[in-house]
Amino acid sequence: MNVGVGVGASATRDRRLVWISAFVRSTATSLVGIELGLYLSVRGLPATEVGLVVAAGLGGATLAALAATLFADAHGRRRTLIEIGLLSAGGALWLATASAPAMLALAAFVGMLNGMGRDRGASLVVDLAILPTTVPDTDRTRTIAVYNVAQDAGHACGALLAGLPQALSAAGLPRVEGHRASFFLYALLLLVAAAAQLMLSPAVERTGEVGRARVSAASRRILVRISSLFALDSLGGGMLSTALLTYFFFERFGASEVAIAALFAAARVLNALSHLGAAWLSRRIGLVNTMVFTHLPSSLLLVSVAYAPSFAVAAALFVLREGLVEMDVPTRQSYVLAVVRPEERTFASGVTNLVRMAMWAVAPALGGVLMDRVSLMTPLVLGAGTKIVYDLLLWRAFRAVRPPEELQRAAAP
Repeated sequence: MNVGVGVGASATRDRRLVWISAFVRSTATSLVGIELGLYLSVRGLPATEVGLVVAAGLGGATLAALAATLFADAHGRRRTLIEIGLLSAGGALWLATASAPAMLALAAFVGMLNGMGRDRGASLVVDLAILPTTVPDTDRTRTIAVYNVAQDAGHACGALLAGLPQALSAAGLPRVEGHRASFFLYALLLLVAAAAQLMLSPAVERTGEVGRARVSAASRRILVRISSLFALDSLGGGMLSTALLTYFFFERFGASEVAIAALFAAARVLNALSHLGAAWLSRRIGLVNTMVFTHLPSSLLLVSVAYAPSFAVAAALFVLREGLVEMDVPTRQSYVLAVVRPEERTFASGVTNLVRMAMWAVAPALGGVLMDRVSLMTPLVLGAGTKIVYDLLLWRAFRAVRPPEELQRAAAP
């Protein structure tokens, strides 16, 4: 039974507002994910310093995710979402005007700039706690899949916007100024998302007594096991951030900003379509099987990107990879929310995303060092290998732990 599910127009309106704000916020996140690497490269920073700035931004995002996990229910979910957006916008404006590498890193930290290029920060923690309260269990995975479609549609739009600096440069604006303008656009988009969040109803807040986050012993055991595995996956993923992949294509093949923007736009469109495919597939083979058996081939494709002889070949392989790599996202999110109690969802969403972001904060610095001191392709190969190990361990540990809707279908005549 799904406790506390919203009904009627209020739940529908809140669900749509969450989708809308996610779309706008993801547009901004995708834009800054690409622009951060390009902007720092144009500024003349070496790969090691680029990795450190990206890591600082993800470190700030990790701290924000921790705060959302522990305090969002008590502080207010709507208020938390709005405050995160305003702080992120301020940090981006600071980074656009900073000059010293230390100040760039500090601005990225304060603004929680997500060099992964994917909207996976503190706001996601709160959104995922809200969405299951607006639908019954049978619609949970589909609702989260639509949320991820909205995110990746935003990611695609943001990737297209990343071609704006080159257009401005062609119009006579200095190249650095064109990239700097992207951060002002990023801040504006976050303000639009905050306006949508302001219209959420009081029904999005957690009902009943709200105190310190607590979880049952059974949920705690599940969260410890699955979070450990998510940490491994995110360590590999952090070496594959959008900022570092952009740097890879830019430095390895000399690809233009417009070509890279178009590549990531195509990738995000495939990401979005794959989420709907994941919801359909999970109803037939289960959430865990969908997570694992779509993720494994995506990692093998990434290894092939590292060895591609040209940008055209690398781009084609990368796009194929992006058609599979995100199918585990809505299924993973839905699975975590399904195997804990309804009142534990903010904590569960927060902890699992916090672990992922903590690893993301560490890995880009490692990826930057490997690019500088070993080769540009090393983070791609090492990151993909780490993800393959994660997939195998996840399937072994959780293939028998089934969510309520799968148990119901198995019991039906």
